[in-house]
Amino acid sequence: MHGWVYGGFLAGFVLLALLPVFTAGLPLAFLFVALQLPLYMLHQYEEHDDDRFRRFVNREVGGGLDILTSGAVLLINIGGVWLLNVAASWLAAIGGIGFGLIAIYATLVNALVHIVPALATRRYNPGLTTAIVLFLPLGGAAAWLVTATGQAGLSTSCSG
Repeated sequence: MHGWVYGGFLAGFVLLALLPVFTAGLPLAFLFVALQLPLYMLHQYEEHDDDRFRRFVNREVGGGLDILTSGAVLLINIGGVWLLNVAASWLAAIGGIGFGLIAIYATLVNALVHIVPALATRRYNPGLTTAIVLFLPLGGAAAWLVTATGQAGLSTSCSG
């Protein structure tokens, strides 16, 4: 069950390499919406390699109890992150670029979930580095680009 993170890490680099091809001719804001998934995949490697995050949560939050299971980690990250990002990209393309904010805000909220506890405890937590280096600047730029389009409504598709 732990192999998903390594496949996702490699897939993240493949998606980054293909993103300019997949988004050619589309607005820059859409490129930044679609960028959220591969960024998340790279982040998940830092977070979940060697089961780091699950062990961290169980130790720090659960007091040693197995409150976060491997199955829950898989479901949260594949269903709650990958599928959410795919759905947000599709919605942004066909329903309006504003739907891309779903993926963008998920990225930015996740960054805060890593950064705030790190500041409070003055300790590293698994995922903190990519939250700071990738999520804040690129998620922030994405939010700005999508908002700047003035098209955060239901009636404007990505192509027009």
